[in-house]
Amino acid sequence: MKRSEVNAIMAEADAFIRSFGFTLPPFAYWTPEAFKARADEARHVIDARCGWDITDYGAGRYAEMGLFLFTLRNGLLSDLTAGRGMCYAEKLLISKQDQLSPMHTHVIKAEDIINRGGATLVVELFGSDDAGGFAEDRGGRVWCDGIAVDYAPGQKLRLAPGESVTLRPGDWHAFWGEGGDVLIGEVSTVNDDETDNIFREPIGRFAEIEEDVAPTHLLVSDYARRL
Repeated sequence: MKRSEVNAIMAEADAFIRSFGFTLPPFAYWTPEAFKARADEARHVIDARCGWDITDYGAGRYAEMGLFLFTLRNGLLSDLTAGRGMCYAEKLLISKQDQLSPMHTHVIKAEDIINRGGATLVVELFGSDDAGGFAEDRGGRVWCDGIAVDYAPGQKLRLAPGESVTLRPGDWHAFWGEGGDVLIGEVSTVNDDETDNIFREPIGRFAEIEEDVAPTHLLVSDYARRL
């Protein structure tokens, strides 16, 4: 992805989020220079990889297969391992109309995926085989707003605004917006996007960035190199 495209997506996403009465935290609007100057006091934000995250999964087709994310808060795996402290995370996502977030699961993370507003969110589900791999012939059980729902392999849940699904490790899932763009909330256990996303197809989690212009704001994938 070109940095100019990333900058444009950030501006569009910020306007979409604000249209639902939600405002991102102050550090979201820091310039790269301000972030570098405040890196010591923002150490938790950096270490927990909070902030802007825009991916095309390395495929170069963001409109067809991609996702906007902003990690609002996140604990550390050391907290989760200890079973105490900040064992949770929260994100905002935007799934655009017919924009696929491809089939994947998590080894550690359990998550609530919540339609916060907009169009319908479609979530396609498959179960796991005995080794935790993708199983085309297995279903499973999820919870929709706390109500148990047994799903058949390949079943598609359609979540209207206000509705949610709880996914646990081993629930393979893909999702996209139907009929328009969707603002999604994610509430989960500690989130580790570097190691805990297991995709059905051999794709990347983060985009490769072509630096055609200066960044408006840093992506979480910029932190290691720029901070």
